[in-house]
Amino acid sequence: MPVRITGMIGVAPPSGETTVHIITGGISKEYTRDFAQAHDTAGFDWALVGYSSGSADGFGVASYCAAKTERLGYLIAHRPGFVAPTLAARKFATFDNLWVTDDGLPRMGLHIITGASDAEMAKDGDWSDKSTRYRRSGEYVAIMRKEWSGQRFDFDGEFYKVQGGTSDVLPYQRPTPPVLFGGSSEEALEMGAEHCDIFAIFGEPRAMVAERIADFRARCAKYERPFGKEPGFNISLRPIIAETEGKAWDKARKMLADIKAHGSGGAVPPGSVSGDRLLAAAAQGEVHDERLWMAIAEATGAVGNSTCLVGTPEQVAESCLEYYKLGVEGILLRGFEPLQDALEYGKELIPRMRQGAAAIDAERAQARAAE
Repeated sequence: MPVRITGMIGVAPPSGETTVHIITGGISKEYTRDFAQAHDTAGFDWALVGYSSGSADGFGVASYCAAKTERLGYLIAHRPGFVAPTLAARKFATFDNLWVTDDGLPRMGLHIITGASDAEMAKDGDWSDKSTRYRRSGEYVAIMRKEWSGQRFDFDGEFYKVQGGTSDVLPYQRPTPPVLFGGSSEEALEMGAEHCDIFAIFGEPRAMVAERIADFRARCAKYERPFGKEPGFNISLRPIIAETEGKAWDKARKMLADIKAHGSGGAVPPGSVSGDRLLAAAAQGEVHDERLWMAIAEATGAVGNSTCLVGTPEQVAESCLEYYKLGVEGILLRGFEPLQDALEYGKELIPRMRQGAAAIDAERAQARAAE
């Protein structure tokens, strides 16, 4: 399975030298274009278009960026509950058809995000609690899949009732575009195991990741999965690379000091099991698995993707591939100097990751042939 490498594009120039979050701060056409083109040039497969209760609209951002790039795909984050699921399905299907490359390469994935916290949801006028949001998300994805089927359908659920649903536009990717989700609570894991294609997790120590993969596969086995597909996995990491390991660690310490000096931290949202997991790992040690660095996660309250791999490009690529060996076929990479890092990853990191993943795949194929 070829490794899938995802980046994340921001829509406004960062306000500081070290950038923790990139989807806030308004919108700039020029910066958004340059950021997307940097990912296209660097050879990323997808770029995540993030979502918050104050950020620019993801469909608009992805459509604009698709028009300015040649091959880059867009992983569009979408929060169920604010657009009808039937309409959302048609919006995604429309994008999926209009932005195929000339040689037939699809350029869209869907990332379901149910809501970081009750406080953030209230900003958009949604007062449902976490458990309710995950039940609603499950119905939402189920209805989108029915809309994408091209068959007339009825749906009578707790949150949605559809009579005679149908769509004139079907996705380019058949049977459906890939549907990702992330979360660590029981509600999140059960919803994702039943309805989603790919489980996305933050960067954790490898032993924890192996446990999460085994647990999620077991959960999936309880359900009649979409089209009978086995789940895929995606991990989010923040590489800090330099020409020597010592210089990489110097760079990392400088970034940590800058984050602390500018108060870029935060607190884990109440009920964030993912954030609690990262902080628990940080409490057990600052560095895990040779170079998984937890200090920035700890300093920022583990809000979002905040765990780092520190070292030379060769060392960081090797660490990424250790996750690939565990069954994580998708790796999201983003830096703290976002636009420049995307270009550097394209020169120094991504080619090594692709070469290493191809070698691993060849070894696996040879082993299977010998059985």
